[in-house]
Amino acid sequence: MHYPLLSVEDLNVSFTFDEKSLKAVDSIGFRVDREDFFAIVGESGSGKTLTALSIMRLLPPNAASSGRIFFKGEDILIKSAEDLRRMRGRDISMVFQEPMTSLNPVFTVGFQIAEVLSTHFNITKKEAMDRTVELLRSVKMPSPELRVKDYPHQMSGGMRQRIMIAMAIACSPSLIIADEPTTALDVTIQAQILELIGELKVKNEMSILLITHDLGIVAEWALRVEVMYAGRIVEKASVKDIFLNPRHPYTRGLLESLPKRKGEKLIPVPGQVPGLNELPSGCKFAPRCRYVIPACREKEPELILVTPTLKKGDNGVFSDHFSRCIRAMEI
Repeated sequence: MHYPLLSVEDLNVSFTFDEKSLKAVDSIGFRVDREDFFAIVGESGSGKTLTALSIMRLLPPNAASSGRIFFKGEDILIKSAEDLRRMRGRDISMVFQEPMTSLNPVFTVGFQIAEVLSTHFNITKKEAMDRTVELLRSVKMPSPELRVKDYPHQMSGGMRQRIMIAMAIACSPSLIIADEPTTALDVTIQAQILELIGELKVKNEMSILLITHDLGIVAEWALRVEVMYAGRIVEKASVKDIFLNPRHPYTRGLLESLPKRKGEKLIPVPGQVPGLNELPSGCKFAPRCRYVIPACREKEPELILVTPTLKKGDNGVFSDHFSRCIRAMEI
């Protein structure tokens, strides 16, 4: 039987505060196919990173998850701690948003990459270090033979992110989860890092799950996208459909806030994502929505099919178009 590489079904994540349970991720579902480039996009506080951490089973102690997460047909949520240790890095890797907090400041970057290799493969220290130099060369690190001796604080933000990518690809995983991998970098370095991830994806035949707030990045790299708001998926489709025919006010707002032509005024989405303890009734986006009508506040809309896919898209992707909006057909 053919399985998607990753399949997330009815994922829920809740936090407990003062004996009260607050849901941060609500009934999320998506799939990532083999050699896919899939994106989840939304503002900070939408639940994107929690979704990624759920897949890696790295949620904080006061968080609880439910649902099903299948990787190559096996449910990750029921795996033992030992099975998870073997899976992380070997089968699924993650590139975190801020490498300085992910790298250990008291060890050289070479030691940290070599440790990943030694954990998963029965190789000598010299073999691990030789492979580390090759990995740094593959991520276009200048003078990799010298850089393996450096500590994280001796490197720029772009170099540290290259170290994180080298660690992520060390064991040739099938899936890399990239959580806002360019947020802390300037625009030029952002482009280099994304170009690098794209090249490595093709070269190593990997799949990428990209977590980002930037629809500009999504337009350039992803094949399919889900738009997330206040813990819920509000729209999902192929990237082409999302850009040419957005069917949710939030998606439209994100697109309108993108810079287009020099001197053209941006249109920001008013307000901010509500906190877990202040979610409005009905549609969670209603307080910020310019299309809101009274019915929007009465009941939260279902995720409905607005455009079925009748044929393969220009990018070779089959993807129905769904929206969580009662006015989706009008927008």
